[in-house]
Amino acid sequence: MSKIPSKDMMPIFASTELKIHPQDYVIVSLPVEEKDNALKSFSLLSSFSSITIDYEEISLILKESDWKILLDRFPKSLCEGPYRVITFDIVLDLNLVGFLSVISSILADEGISIYAVSTYLRDHILVKSKDAEKAILRFKELIEKCKATIL
Repeated sequence: MSKIPSKDMMPIFASTELKIHPQDYVIVSLPVEEKDNALKSFSLLSSFSSITIDYEEISLILKESDWKILLDRFPKSLCEGPYRVITFDIVLDLNLVGFLSVISSILADEGISIYAVSTYLRDHILVKSKDAEKAILRFKELIEKCKATIL
């Protein structure tokens, strides 16, 4: 059963706009020894992209078309996709509790897995491209329900 936003969270969801990135994206894992090559290659990218350097791996999120250009530089890579990126276009307070739990609960009820990415101001999720339309529909329903509830 989907988690219902608290009364305090309703205005936040009601004010949220969705930004749907039109391109397909991939999630890539690289060996940590590829750090310098990854940072150099990543500097060429534009639009939504992400690099996370962990002690055991480097994870990249980038447009599938960009990955096709860079693929030959990383023969030991693992890649999953295609994904679509959905951005929750609202500046979120870093002390906010439960925003992503509502999002993940709604999609869990639909059998849709997510890959969450948080930046300083916004949250983003990646969903398999085949699930994107259903996810977007559920989020629009949530936003409209919250708007109707607070009026």
